[in-house]
Formats: sequence, structure tokens, C-alpha cells
Amino acid sequence: MPYSIRRTITNDGQSRLAAFSPLLAHLLFHRGLKDINSAKAFIDPDFDLHVHDPFLLKGAEKSAERIISAIENNERIAIYSDYDADGIPGAVIWNDFFTRIGFKNFSIYIPHRHNEGFGLNLEAIEQLDSEGVKLLVTLDCGITDVKPVELAVKKGMEVIITDHHETPAVLPPAFAIVDHKQKDCNYPDKNLCGSAVAFKLIQAIIKKTKQESSNIENSKIGSSILGANWKEGHEKWLLDMVGIATLSDMVPLTGENRVFAFYGLNVLRQSPRKGLIRLLEKLKISQKHLTEDDVAFMITPRINAASRMGLPMDAFSLLSAQTDEDARTYADHLDSINNERKGVVASLSKEIKKILHDRYGTDESLLPSAIVLGNPDWRPSLLGLVANTCAEQFMRPVFLWGRDGDGGIKGSCRSGGVSSVVDIMRAVPEGVFIKYGGHTHSGGFEVSGDQVHFLDKYLNEAQARIKELKNVGIKVENGTKSEELGEMIDMELSMDDINWSIYNDINKLAPFGLGNPKPLFLFKKVSPVAVRQFGKAKEHIGIDFTKSNKQKIPAISFFGAGEKWAKEIEVGKPVDLIASVEKSLFGGRTELRLRIVDVVLD
Repeated sequence: MPYSIRRTITNDGQSRLAAFSPLLAHLLFHRGLKDINSAKAFIDPDFDLHVHDPFLLKGAEKSAERIISAIENNERIAIYSDYDADGIPGAVIWNDFFTRIGFKNFSIYIPHRHNEGFGLNLEAIEQLDSEGVKLLVTLDCGITDVKPVELAVKKGMEVIITDHHETPAVLPPAFAIVDHKQKDCNYPDKNLCGSAVAFKLIQAIIKKTKQESSNIENSKIGSSILGANWKEGHEKWLLDMVGIATLSDMVPLTGENRVFAFYGLNVLRQSPRKGLIRLLEKLKISQKHLTEDDVAFMITPRINAASRMGLPMDAFSLLSAQTDEDARTYADHLDSINNERKGVVASLSKEIKKILHDRYGTDESLLPSAIVLGNPDWRPSLLGLVANTCAEQFMRPVFLWGRDGDGGIKGSCRSGGVSSVVDIMRAVPEGVFIKYGGHTHSGGFEVSGDQVHFLDKYLNEAQARIKELKNVGIKVENGTKSEELGEMIDMELSMDDINWSIYNDINKLAPFGLGNPKPLFLFKKVSPVAVRQFGKAKEHIGIDFTKSNKQKIPAISFFGAGEKWAKEIEVGKPVDLIASVEKSLFGGRTELRLRIVDVVLD
């Protein structure tokens, strides 16, 4: 397998980062942090210094003023949230904020994924109007929903759109739009998730309230809409939900997102939320030592499972539970439906891969540059997971569609790290999509029935044009491609190098994710001393290596037993191992181990 190792840090770079160990300096340098100040800010982010003024967001101050007015006049406010692990935590943020300040005249609306689909819909507007809603605030959706917003305005509502998806040519006629991707928005960070935008708006409300209070002689903040129960800095307790959303929504963990992920994890580790505590107990995860992997691979799927299986409010109810009984009920239920979801998704993934195998054989080079498949029997709510699996495996954009409960043809897409799915859909001829949206790595769409049979042709033509115009492809460094691995290897190490000091250096860069990947290391010609499979279905594989002093270094690959190398690896047979370094707390025992990314056999 071809792969490449990052070049050695320059002498100049080493001198500028001399305050750090050679390993940490190397990792920082290759993450673009090439001076002491930027490196220190990354390693130790400061919430007060590194979070931007919310008023820099276009529409935020105007929106804050309108929400304050609605609270003061006790107007009915509806928060219309997306149904995923970005939108639902954001809905909890608003619920917490309104509850804390004593405002009760609000409702949370989370659409049914299968029956209503993504974004605002006309039926929901009618329902909210019948409930007397005067101010509608969207969360993680709405930027493309022109007709529903038009209807809401006609009904006498004012609409504030808060979103983070790419903006279309024609914007909805909203009272205000808060979306940093607007072309005339000068907000410094363009990569926030939907819940982070909601948090910024709450910051704007707090700031505006304080400004208004300070303009009244002898007035105190306690007399404002925030009320006596609101303590200075209390909004930071909302960062647990911002952290979950940021780690869940495939946004780069750099800039302000790193601050939200970093502090979000810190708050999660001490969060008093009853539902969260109960879920972590059920999953046997230590809250005190919660990691980004625990969020992404254990919490996020269970939040998303609620909407994928038709019960989005259950995830909201879990995260906002006020009693131990509710916490237990919803934690058990979400875990159960997630297990059900796993079975359905596994079956669907197998079906799709069989289709690809039957059409193109085993040679992946014969696959089209964009994989486009659909079936009216497929449930759109589950296709994002399958698209993501296929995009990661085949390293190309994947578009999958099915038919929803109303007969509409809807789908999900993932980029595979190659091209922006929004750019691809934007390059398709007008009239093919009824609507589409998303961001670089993931998106959704609805296509007209008479065009769906041509979707494969249109998307592949669009992808070809984009690759030609933008020369999008696999990252190249030092003239070597890393096609199969899809990741640059940071450094070559030996087993003797693995110790807690190295782990502690690496962990200073956490939390890891998109834009800040876990450091990968190459261990050349290392010989396994033990190989084992484990798990209920023997689906995982563990390999033991040793240092020169005979100390064991375990390596593990979850769900790796099906890999080609796993069937051929043998005790005593040297391999090249590509892995990250991690701490395991399994079984209450602290252990340093390697997480296998790939094994290269001779």
C-alpha cells in the first residue's frame, strides 16, 4: 500500500517551537501551528480570549433584540430544530436558557425525519400558527426553505433563521438570518455547527441584555429578562450540548470549534444532566474520563437513532430529563432503538455493496467517481449512515436515495473527503433537485420523480467538471500519494518509543476529529507475539507486540477481523503497522495501547 510520512520539521520550525518536546513540536508544525503563540493557544484554549464577539455574526444583534422583545411581551416563541445530533442538543440549549430565565411561553418543534423530512415544512407552519406562535426561530435548518418562511410571514409570524449550511442564491424572507456562510457576513470563523450558532445567538441576547441594563441608572442585571436566577457566566454550562454537536457534525475542530469541543468535553465530564449520566452508566463509560471518541461513537449514534427510527423527541427528552425515572426510561429506550438501527443499517449496507460488486466487480478502480444508488424501498432516514460507510471505504462521494412517508424521493450524501457534496449538487442542472443543502462533507437532497433516473449521470458529470476545474484530489506531500490510507502518517516510531510521556504529549492536541486528526505513526517490521479475535461474533482483533525489555504493547482494531490483513497476520511474521496511541480504561484498568489503522504485510 502506498503511504507517505510527513517531512521532518525544519530547524527554524524546531527553534520556534523549542518550548515543546521534539515529538509535540513536529505534530504542531504539521498542523500549521508554527510559532509559540499559536501553538500555546491551540494546546490551552482560553474561552474568554478565543471566542469571538457574537455581534460579529450578521443578524445576531437584530435577532437578539427581537427575542428579548418577545420575552418581555410574553409572545409565543417556537424553536424549530433539525432532528440530528447537531440540532437536538441545540434545542436543549434553548430549552435550558428559557427555563433558567423563567420564560415559559415557548415550544420545541423537532420534525419527524421520515414523514416531514429536513427543514421547515408547510404543515408544521400551519400547526405552529394554530398554537399562536408569533416568533419562529430555526436551528440548524431553514436557510433554503423559502416557501415555508413565506407562509409563516403570511400567517403573521416573524422568522429568525439560524443555520450553518451553505446559502442558496435566493434567501427566505425572514426577519433576520444568522448564518456565517452568508457572503456578506464577516464573522471570523466559517465552520461553526448549528448548535454553536444557536449558542452564539444566546451569547448575543446576554450581551444585549447587559447593554440595555447598563443604560438604565442604578439598574442591575437581575432586573433584566435574565432574572435573578441567571448567574454571570452561566451560559458556559450550555457548552456540554455545544460540545456534543460540534463533535457530531463533521465540522473542523480548529478555531472557535476547538474551543467549543475542548470546553464542551470539560463540561460534559462534570455535567449534572440526569439523562446523560444514566446513558453513560448504561454504556459503562466513565463520565470523568469522557473522550471525543465516546461522544462520536457512543452518544451521537443514540441521539441520531431517535430520529432515524421515527422518535426524535425521545433524544431531546433524554438530554433534558429532570427526573431519574425519565432519565432511565429514555436512556434504556435510546440504547434499544440504536441496536435496532444497527441491524437495519448493516443489512442495507450489505445490500448496497452487493449491488456495487455485481455491477463493477472487485476492482474498485472501476467504480464511478461518484456512487449514486437508490431504491424506493429504502428509508431515507438511514441512508446517511450507509453513505458515510461507503464514502469512507471507497474514498469518493456517495449519494443514496429512497422514498419517504409522503412519497417524496429524498436522500443523503457524504463526500469521502474528495469533493464538497454541496458543490457537486450545485453543479447539477437546474430542475433536477427540488431542494438540497448541507456542507462540504455531508448533505441531503430531494429529487423530482421524473429526474431521479438521470441522477447518476448528472452527479457524475458534475463531479467530473469540479475535479477538472478545481483539481480536487488526494492530498500529495513530497510527491507521494496516500490513496488507500487517506491519511498522512506523522512519524515513524519504534515500540520502544511508546510510553506515557509520548501519550501525554499527543493528548495535548485532543480533542481530535475533522481538521485535527489523531496523529498516526508507522512501526516498521514489528513482529506480533500474539494474535486474537474477540467480541460476541469475534469481530474485533487484538495483536500484542513487545518492547526490547519484553514489556507488552497491545494493539487493537474494533471490527477489524474482517480486514484482509487480519486473515493473514501471524505470530512472528514482521509487519508494518500504522496506528495511533491511546489510553484504555476498559475493565477499570488503565492501559497504554495502539489503535490499529492499517497493517501492511510483506
